Amino acid sequence: MYRILSEYFRTPLISPVVYPGKEGKKPDGFFHFGEDVVCYGECSSGVAIDVRASGDFDASKAVDVVGSEIRVPFDFCDIIGNLRNERYVNHLGSERKGLAQHPWIRASYYLVRELLPVSFRRPLQRAYFKDWQSLPFPRWPVDFTVDSLHAAFLRLTMKARGYEKVPFIWFWPSGASGCLIITHDVETAAGRDFTSSLMDIDLSHGFKASFQVVPEGRYEIPDSFVGEIRDRGFELNIHDLNHDGHLFEERAQFLRRAKRINEYAEKYSARGFRSGSMYRNQDWYDALDFSYDMSVPNLAHLEPQRGGCCTVMPYFIGKILELPLTAVQDYTLFHILNDYSIGLWKRQTELILQKYGLLSFITHPDYLIESRAQAVYESLLDYLSEPAKAEASGGPYQGKLTSGGGLAVK
Repeated sequence: MYRILSEYFRTPLISPVVYPGKEGKKPDGFFHFGEDVVCYGECSSGVAIDVRASGDFDASKAVDVVGSEIRVPFDFCDIIGNLRNERYVNHLGSERKGLAQHPWIRASYYLVRELLPVSFRRPLQRAYFKDWQSLPFPRWPVDFTVDSLHAAFLRLTMKARGYEKVPFIWFWPSGASGCLIITHDVETAAGRDFTSSLMDIDLSHGFKASFQVVPEGRYEIPDSFVGEIRDRGFELNIHDLNHDGHLFEERAQFLRRAKRINEYAEKYSARGFRSGSMYRNQDWYDALDFSYDMSVPNLAHLEPQRGGCCTVMPYFIGKILELPLTAVQDYTLFHILNDYSIGLWKRQTELILQKYGLLSFITHPDYLIESRAQAVYESLLDYLSEPAKAEASGGPYQGKLTSGGGLAVK
């Protein structure tokens, strides 16, 4: 636990935590730590099989502080790992499993996807996500479970050591209230051809973003296209291999594809990666040669693969820095929720900045060609580019943002 807490808060003043455990492995399950924080894993004070019953088991009542030592009924590191790595997903009881659990459904859909008109695909997608509002965990519209656990254990440490204040290195450079990254996934040739115009829009609002390109199968990637992105100060990353929905379907196939993906990363000098449709298996990331990944959502109620890492802060998966997606995607907002406003984006921004977190947005040049969607995106950029104005009008900003383009910090 010392390592995990010190990585999060960058403070040396962490008390020892003892998890005595019990003889023999107990079954994993859901439990609370305090009134609102849902955990998943082994806990000697009891767990629920169904996440909806997790409130019946509050592990905070079994915590004891003896001298400078904290005794808890669960392994803090394991719980954090279970949440960040989404190990709870297959144990959500009666919750409908995501497409990632049904490869044949996904294979059939992607086989005919390009043959289906958009007007036909969108009702299918809305039908698939029809239960999203009933999902009890992670918590919509932003989940802070991992962040809340870190804060709770820091408070326990302060209590154990008798401190009212502890020094730590601030989360972001220059005392910024949060970090903002804007990313664009290029899905089609039409999106590729609109990239130059989208860069114009970003620059007109004072932003530079990253563009994730699909290296095989979907469209050509001319040298002039790559050169313009780099020459204008934007970043180029790799977006899957061919975006067919099968990247993480089977380990041997993944390793073959990962080898080609890494070759494209070297070819384009790309440091970042995002998988197609946010499919992921964090246990396999050691095969990828990137500095950072952007494939894990904070919560995934409206993603094909359900789950979420339950944090608004970057974290490491082995040697790769994970930059979680913390805001709803533009396609989801426009075509699943049928919402052409920035109300949800503003609400998520407000909540994330209350935790000094990472604001991470995905928009697609493919879906911003249409004038109505483009106007909404420009409204978002206006909102994000004027923190002083937002604060003066009662907005969420309590300071400034640091902008990292395609990286969390530059």
